[in-house]
Amino acid sequence: MALNLDCSNCQTDEHVELVERLTGTQKKVKCTNCGHEWLRGEPARQRIPLPTLEDIKKRFPKPGDVDPGKLERANELKAQFLEREPEPEPNVAPYWAKYQRVFGAEGLPGANPRDLKDFANSNIGANPGNMSVFNDAWNQMGADDGAEQVRKAVDYLLRGTSPADLEDRLTALITDTNSLGMKGFKESLLTKVLCIVYPDRYLTILKYTGEAGKREIARSIWDLELPDPERVDWTIGRLILWSNDLLIALLGEGFRHQQHASEFLWWAKDKT
Repeated sequence: MALNLDCSNCQTDEHVELVERLTGTQKKVKCTNCGHEWLRGEPARQRIPLPTLEDIKKRFPKPGDVDPGKLERANELKAQFLEREPEPEPNVAPYWAKYQRVFGAEGLPGANPRDLKDFANSNIGANPGNMSVFNDAWNQMGADDGAEQVRKAVDYLLRGTSPADLEDRLTALITDTNSLGMKGFKESLLTKVLCIVYPDRYLTILKYTGEAGKREIARSIWDLELPDPERVDWTIGRLILWSNDLLIALLGEGFRHQQHASEFLWWAKDKT
């Protein structure tokens, strides 16, 4: 089998045969006349496996990163706060129960446009802030088209499959990397949806960073510096959800619900 290459001993390729195909273009060949073997071509480059989402999350700050003195001070504030028994706001529970039905797989397709717009502008249980951008977009699109786009965004957030991880779907909706997002229906409203649909899972702190965002709260109470979204390549969806998990872990037990826990965080932020 001629391979158009010469044996360095015999100075001819007349007796050269293929011995083995290796990776890439590399092959082992042999001269049957003198027995000399050598390699030709280039081996395949070794691919470094991409880190998984769990590998990346391991680099996010942990409760163990908090200074013991700061942790003790936070626990003292928690004990003071839990001595109080504030009266629950009577309109929160029925409001959230209503929107759990609205955002459900069966309720969302027929959700009333008025209910969807009211949700974006309501501060019952969680205040999303100024919604002028959303309202302008809604009014420009019209109620029917605006409602349909909100339905698409919420359904994708809660039940989308591509990508599979909620963090990445949240990022896609915030950064408009697909056609499913609604203008103005971004971080605070998407987080509010999660708070209502999963009330035991998410704190009613609707921004990652800001005057009273998760990042500022972690710094104020526990002196824990969370990543600056302007300085790191962490996606916003991961920062939002992972900071939520971190705060819940630091809070521990004793709160009636996540709204109660969030009230403590706002209160303790000013105490420190």
